[in-house]
Amino acid sequence: MAEDTSTVKTAPEVEQKPEATKAKRGKKGKRVVPAGEVHIQATFNNTIVSVTNKKGEVLAASSAGANGFRGSKKGTAYAAQIAAEKVAEIAKRDHAMSSVDVFVKGIGLGRDSAIRAFSTLGITINSITDKTPIAHGGCRPKGERKP
Repeated sequence: MAEDTSTVKTAPEVEQKPEATKAKRGKKGKRVVPAGEVHIQATFNNTIVSVTNKKGEVLAASSAGANGFRGSKKGTAYAAQIAAEKVAEIAKRDHAMSSVDVFVKGIGLGRDSAIRAFSTLGITINSITDKTPIAHGGCRPKGERKP
């Protein structure tokens, strides 16, 4: 009834790769995106400008509020121009962007000035599309209850 403890089964040894052969994953380099999209949301209170690639992944974004404008000054055309210039500079410097399609949403004062800011920095504008939602009154309401 004595158990044989001299033969203990162990897991098969797995070959370990030496630490020197493992490649360290460093910070990814900046992506080169020659053509992209600019999304401008212009409200009465603020203007938000985002630069994306063709898939819609955001590369850079800025707003009038992020550039130090407060209160009613955020809704001005000048604040939208400053926000667009900052985003355009980042897109041109870090991602080598040279041409964009512009999508504008909203009815704020910064619509035109944000678009002009991109063209003055030497970025070619291929198309301008207005994506402002239009109110239509909604679907037909449910009928009144009959007696």
